[in-house]
This record gives sequence, C-alpha cells and structure tokens, in this order.
Amino acid sequence: MKTQTKNRLVLIAVLLLFAAPLLIAYVLNTQGWHPQTTRNSGTLVEPPLSVVTSPVTLAGSGKLVWRNPQWQWTLLALPGSHCQTQCQTRLDEALRMRLTLGRNAERLRIVYLGPDLPPSSFTASALVSGHDDADTFAKYRAQGDDALALALVDPNGLLMMRYAEGYSAMGVRSDVQRVFH
Repeated sequence: MKTQTKNRLVLIAVLLLFAAPLLIAYVLNTQGWHPQTTRNSGTLVEPPLSVVTSPVTLAGSGKLVWRNPQWQWTLLALPGSHCQTQCQTRLDEALRMRLTLGRNAERLRIVYLGPDLPPSSFTASALVSGHDDADTFAKYRAQGDDALALALVDPNGLLMMRYAEGYSAMGVRSDVQRVFH
C-alpha cells in the first residue's frame, strides 16, 4: 500500500472517530430520545417564557423591573390561594437558602406574588412582594391552598425553570449556584 493511500485512510479514520458521536447524537435526537435524568432539580420551561412585559405591581405601588442590573436573577414565590403556616415556612426556607449563597446572595432576589402576608412575620419584611396583574404566572402557581411553588427568571426576563410544590430547597440552591457560574 502506498504511503499516500495509507495517510488518506488514517485521515478518514480520524474524521470518522470525531464525527461518530455527532451522528449518533443526531440520530437519537431525531428519534425523540432524551436522557431520563437531568442535573437540574426544577423543570425546565421550554421554550423560555418572556415575562418582560408582564406587569407586576409591588407592595409599594411601583412596578417590578425585570431587567434590573442590581438584581440579576429573580426567584418568584408563587403560593396557592392562601399562604398560611406551611407556605410561610417554605418562604422562610427560600430566604434562608438565599442567605446560604454567600457573596452571590445579592445576585438573587425573591419576589412573592400572592395574598398579603401578616406584617408581623419575618418573611413579609424580607421579601419583595407584589401582585401578578395580568395573571401571567397562574399555571405555575402551587395547586394546594397552603403550598408554595417557585419559578426562576433570568436577567433578561425569561422564565427558565419552575419548581412545583414539594420542591427541594437544596435542589433549588444547587440550580441557582449552577446558573451563577
């Protein structure tokens, strides 16, 4: 076998070696196969929902600015019809989870969109609260009366991920840390 033919065969073999994973991935994707497990704890919203034009009135009668450079990511707290003991405990847990982010805690704001909380509760004073004027987040809310669901909005105002009631706070923390890095 000539040297030139041998070199061409080596080149073709190297090209096939690098192209094979891409071809396999393409075939699996066209067949509808997706991995069963993912690294994220929440459910990815596909396609991401733009909430930039969704009006949210804050408790201080201002409007929520989705593209605020001071607060880059927004974690929406979406309770059911009432937010009583269990819901307030989950809100407190979300606030504590934010504190465990350390220096990255300032990169996440928690916005509560639900019925008014008792003014004496710690969570009421530590949260940014408001009302979903256009009911944009209705399908992402918790289904139980005293439950809480969460949704993560990126700095560009895109709803990226949701966490149904019964979520793991450590899973939310892990996801938030992952998007920060």
